Amino acid sequence: MLKLELVKEHCRLEPDFSADDTLIGVYIGAAKKHVEMYTRRTLYASESDPGYDADEDHLLLDDDVRTAMLLCIGHWYANREAAIVGASASKLPLAVESLLQPYRIYGL
Repeated sequence: MLKLELVKEHCRLEPDFSADDTLIGVYIGAAKKHVEMYTRRTLYASESDPGYDADEDHLLLDDDVRTAMLLCIGHWYANREAAIVGASASKLPLAVESLLQPYRIYGL
């Protein structure tokens, strides 16, 4: 969905640093799921993805969604625990919700 190289650039990691590649892959999958759960839509990388045409509520990976995913991943990479001892627990950046809000489906 997101290219590993782009995520590494966002997290300010050297391209040849590979020790956390598996972890970053998990975060990419979690960010995709977060977008889908928040928006109540299925996220597709492109219009040629299987199921895209049949899904009237499809959501394409555009710059807004990509940025929201990168913000999530960067936050999770920097804050690997649910709570930080001696500090306040940190939530996802407000920008994530702001970027995804226009794509959210409301209702039951």
